[in-house]
Amino acid sequence: MAKPHERKTVLRNFASLSVLQAITYVLPVLILPYLFRVIGPEKFGLIAFAQAFVQYFMILTDYGFSISATKEISLCQHDRTEVNKVFSSVMTMKIVLALISLGILGCAVYFIPKFHDDWRVYLLSFGAVLGNTLFPVWFFQGTEKMKYIADLNIAGGILTVLCILFSVRGPQDYLMVPLINSCVALITGLWGQYIAFKHLGVSFRFPGYTSLRRQLTAGWDIFVSVVAINAYTTTRIFAVGLLTNNTITGFYSIAEKLAGLCQTFPLASFSQALFPRLSKIFHKSKARAYEFMQRIQLITINISLICLPLIFVFANPIIRTIFGGNYPETVLSFRLLLVSVLFISSNAFRVQFLLVCGKTHIYSRIHVVMAMIGLPMIFMLISSFSYVGAAIATILIEAGIFAITYVTVRRLKFA
Repeated sequence: MAKPHERKTVLRNFASLSVLQAITYVLPVLILPYLFRVIGPEKFGLIAFAQAFVQYFMILTDYGFSISATKEISLCQHDRTEVNKVFSSVMTMKIVLALISLGILGCAVYFIPKFHDDWRVYLLSFGAVLGNTLFPVWFFQGTEKMKYIADLNIAGGILTVLCILFSVRGPQDYLMVPLINSCVALITGLWGQYIAFKHLGVSFRFPGYTSLRRQLTAGWDIFVSVVAINAYTTTRIFAVGLLTNNTITGFYSIAEKLAGLCQTFPLASFSQALFPRLSKIFHKSKARAYEFMQRIQLITINISLICLPLIFVFANPIIRTIFGGNYPETVLSFRLLLVSVLFISSNAFRVQFLLVCGKTHIYSRIHVVMAMIGLPMIFMLISSFSYVGAAIATILIEAGIFAITYVTVRRLKFA
C-alpha cells in the first residue's frame, strides 16, 4: 500500500496536471470556433498544417528527455550535484537540437515551394519550438513539482486566448495566430527557467562530453519511439495537408483536437502524475509495481467504456454546439478517432510500465514496427478515402499497438 504522504503527492500532482490539461486543451478548443469563423477554413487549415510541420522539430528538441530525464531526476532529486549535472546536460542538448531544427526549417522554406509560398507562417510558428525547448517540464515532473507546470500553462493559455480575441479580427490577421502562440511559449519557457534557478536552486554548469553523451544514449530509444509514434500521429494532419487542401485539413484538424482532448484529459495528467511514483515503486518491488499498474489500467478502461460511447453518440450536437455549425466531415472523423482513443486509453499504463521497467528497447521496437506499417498505410488510405483514410489508419495502428503491448507486458517474468 502507498504511504499517506505518497498518496497526497500523487493526488496533488494529478490535480495540478488535470488543471493543466484542461487549460492546455479546453482553452484552445474554445478558441477554435472563433478562429475558424474569423480567419476562415483555408487559413485555419494552413495554420494547422504549419503546426503539424513544426511539431517534428518539437520532437527533435525534446529528444527522449521528457521520459529519460524525468526518470533520472526523480531518482536523484535529493542529490543537488547530480540534479544540476542532469539539468545542465539536458538543457545544453535541447538548445543544440533547437539550433539544428532552425537550420532545417530555413532550408525547407527556401528550397521547397509549398513552404516558401507561406514562409512567414512557418517561421512564426517555429517560436513555439524555442519556447518548448526552454520550458523544463521534465525537470518539474522529475522533482514532482507539477504545480509549476500547471501555473505557467494556465497563465500562458489565458494570455493566448485574450491576445487572439483582441488581435485577430479577420482573415488578414491570420499571421497573428502563430505569432501569439510563439510569443507566449517563449515567455512561458523563460519563466520556467527562472523558477528552476530562483526557487528550486538549480545551477548551470557547462557539461562535459561524457555527460552529454550519457543523456543522448539514455534518451535514444525513447526518441526513436517518439519519432515512430509521430510518424502516424502528427503525420496524419501533415499528410492530409499534402494530399488534399487547406480547407479539408482545417475540418480534419478540428476532429484531431477534440479527439486529443478526450485522450489527454484526464488520462494524460493521471499518467504523468503517476510516472515518478511508479518508478519509485518499481525500484523497491517489481511485483508491487506490476500490480499497481494493472489496477490503475483497469480503472481507466472502465471509465473509457462508459464515457467514449456517450461522446460518440452525441458527437454531432457536441460539435454543432462548440463550433456553431454543421460540419459532417469533422463529425465523421471525430467518431472514427474516438475508437482509436479507446485503444490508447486501454493501453496507456502498460506502455508506461515498459518504460519504468527499463524496457525502452521493446517500447521503441513496437512503435518502430507500427510506424513502418502505419506510415505508408496513412498515405495510401488518405489517397483512397481522403481525410477519412487518416482516421481509419489511426484505428488500425492503435489496435495493433494495443495487441502487441498487451502480450509483451504479460510475458515479462515478474508479471
